[in-house]
Amino acid sequence: MKALIDALGPLWGSLAGIGLSLVYMVVVLLTVAFILWFDRKVWAAVQMRKGPNMVGPVGILQSFADFIKFVLKEIVVPSGANKTIFVIAPIITVVTSFLTWAVLPVAPGWVLSDMNVGILYILAVSSLGVYGIIMGGWASNSKYPFLGALRSAAQMVSYEVSIGFVIVCVLLVVGSLNLTDIVNHQKAGIWDWNAFAFIGALMHGGSPAKMGMAFVVGLVLFAMSIVFFISALAETNRPPFDLPEAESELVAGYQVEYSATLYLLFMMGEYVNIVFMCAMISILFLGGWNLPWGEVTNPFLGFLVLYVKIWAMFFMFAMVKAIVPRYRYDQLMRIGWKIFLPTTLVCVAIVGAYVAFFGGNA
Repeated sequence: MKALIDALGPLWGSLAGIGLSLVYMVVVLLTVAFILWFDRKVWAAVQMRKGPNMVGPVGILQSFADFIKFVLKEIVVPSGANKTIFVIAPIITVVTSFLTWAVLPVAPGWVLSDMNVGILYILAVSSLGVYGIIMGGWASNSKYPFLGALRSAAQMVSYEVSIGFVIVCVLLVVGSLNLTDIVNHQKAGIWDWNAFAFIGALMHGGSPAKMGMAFVVGLVLFAMSIVFFISALAETNRPPFDLPEAESELVAGYQVEYSATLYLLFMMGEYVNIVFMCAMISILFLGGWNLPWGEVTNPFLGFLVLYVKIWAMFFMFAMVKAIVPRYRYDQLMRIGWKIFLPTTLVCVAIVGAYVAFFGGNA
């Protein structure tokens, strides 16, 4: 973005930057629309039924029909609700979900803001999303939405801790907070992807002590990729961790009083976050836009590779939703605080020791 402004001047560069931001938003929204359809199709296939199949070829336009339905429906605000906060809450949720994409590189050279502290920006902005949920539950002036908001806030805060420590493990190995640097660190091939770094540890050579420690760190990163995936499910309220809106207990949780466009904004924010988490897993652990056999320098090919990886990761999200039963809330919190937190702390210590004594390059 800075290079664009420098090349075109402050006025035209800023206008071009706004245009690029809108392109990003449109691509993300179209991805969300098709991923919603794909999510329902995968769930239907597991249950041996058809799923959406009437609107467009194989039902692929169903998400657009749902969008039109939500936009045309009447917005109903409960009489006892705080109307201002009731309306602002879903807007905060969807805006914060889009803001995180500003520093996410989607191809070589394709990023809105190539921050050196991009990871810190993502952690800061994504933490703000919980305010929209709390405000929506409180403003509804009803016990069920309020309880759902409290459960969602506790769940999101709990799993942000483990996600943060997992990211710290990656940052220690790479030595940078820049997401582009993290992808470039994995450009040699699948054996250098952080999820499979234990393979590369045996190929880089060095002293037996360093190779052994690098292998251990590689296994740690593989375990951290699994922890990140599970934590991403909980962070985005995906099954089996969709406790804030468990139908058997809270109807629809913090969303129960919402309808029409306001409900659509909550759903849109949730699915934008899901796509973002799929992209983060791909960038942190699966080589980003690089192919399994080497580096990709063409931005169009790089974007296509990353896009395929995002869809592959979402397929895993959809399969978990279809086949894993819902956890109890106490089980959810126990996993976050008694298993993931101490495990990630130990892993940070292991990776930190390796970087301190051997200088990284796992």
